[in-house]
Amino acid sequence: MEAHLLEWLNLSVRWVHMITGVAWIGASFYFVWLENNLNRVNPKNGLAGDLWAIHGGGIYHLEKYKLAPPTMPDNLHWFKWEAYFTWLSGVALLCVVFYSNPTLYLLAPGSSLTGPEGVLLGIGSLFVGWFVYSFLCDSALGKRPALLGFILFVLIIGAAYGFSKVFSGRGAYLHVGAIIGTIMVGNVFRIIMPAQRALVAAIAENRTPDPALPAKGLLRSRHNNYFTLPVLFIMISNHFPSTYGSQYNWLILAGIAVLAVLVRHYFNTRHDSHKFAWTLPAAAVGMICLAYVTGPAPMSSAPEVAKAPGTIEYQPLPETALGGGKKPAEAAPAAAPETAPAQASNAGPAFDKVHDVIQERCTVCHSAKPTSPLFSTAPGGVMFDTPEQIKLQAPRIQAQAVASQIMPLGNITQMTQQERDLIGAWIVQGAQTQ
Repeated sequence: MEAHLLEWLNLSVRWVHMITGVAWIGASFYFVWLENNLNRVNPKNGLAGDLWAIHGGGIYHLEKYKLAPPTMPDNLHWFKWEAYFTWLSGVALLCVVFYSNPTLYLLAPGSSLTGPEGVLLGIGSLFVGWFVYSFLCDSALGKRPALLGFILFVLIIGAAYGFSKVFSGRGAYLHVGAIIGTIMVGNVFRIIMPAQRALVAAIAENRTPDPALPAKGLLRSRHNNYFTLPVLFIMISNHFPSTYGSQYNWLILAGIAVLAVLVRHYFNTRHDSHKFAWTLPAAAVGMICLAYVTGPAPMSSAPEVAKAPGTIEYQPLPETALGGGKKPAEAAPAAAPETAPAQASNAGPAFDKVHDVIQERCTVCHSAKPTSPLFSTAPGGVMFDTPEQIKLQAPRIQAQAVASQIMPLGNITQMTQQERDLIGAWIVQGAQTQ
């Protein structure tokens, strides 16, 4: 029951995070588009520009003041809670998914950190990231946006590299996203909202507003706009182990972030010209290149196959982690006859050897009735109870247990490299179950 309740808590928090995130991102995209498409030719007195639009069967006329109208309207809509609730739900999701069981989901197998140390590093990085970003923006670099952007990019990718050394691939990616999200909500809370409050207060007190504050808020709003697409990728990245599961996951993240920023820049500037239209095909080519370089390396099955049958040595499984699951084999299988290597190199590893490994290391979670207390149902609906199910999932097994080695989670069942080689050789030979 505890695993079932945790799954629904995960679902509920993730859903809130998605809903509020869509509202925040939608508002950000819309207002940047609105700012870029204002008609600034001969505006009315006091206006920066206006725009006519049609949507949903109605025609709208929007006007932007250079600073503010002479008197404030009775009803003024503010945009802030979308940002706040997105960040709060995101932190709650970090707690539910990563911090509640850091040794399983957050830390990489063999990490030098303990669970509490990993949690402290994760939480601390959010606030350090904001203060470093804000300091750089307020420094002389703030007047050199291109150089500032480059330095921020290097620092963020540096954080991704550092995280990848102690966190799991998913943990590293999600904490980079959390740092960026904290920067974005910090911009709203510390810069944009105070600037807007000062503007409203000046009008209410019949004072001339300070134009520097709204300009600073607009700049930070643009920063948030460029951050958005990289954050969106990170939010969905846990579905794609070839990215976060790669040994070069930080470089893959860097590449995708660059492509995302280029695409966003085109959409931010196309109102003025299409000179950045090249970024769209460049991004497409870039994604193709990333797909190619992250593909699994060709496996030479001969050495692994020759040694695989009859040489698997099972390591004891942690009973507490598995929740009373299947016990490890009492003894290693009997040694194969001398002719086994030659036969194996032609036919591939025997399926019964592969089946034993998968049953021992994988079905504690991926079964119709998981024995692990962490799951009430098989994660993702993936089950390995029958030979047919194992064969059907062979490509996924290859990607996650052999190539990227992100499974089992935290290597909680202590799958050995030899066992991974055995499974990989079996898949290379056609994943035969007979």
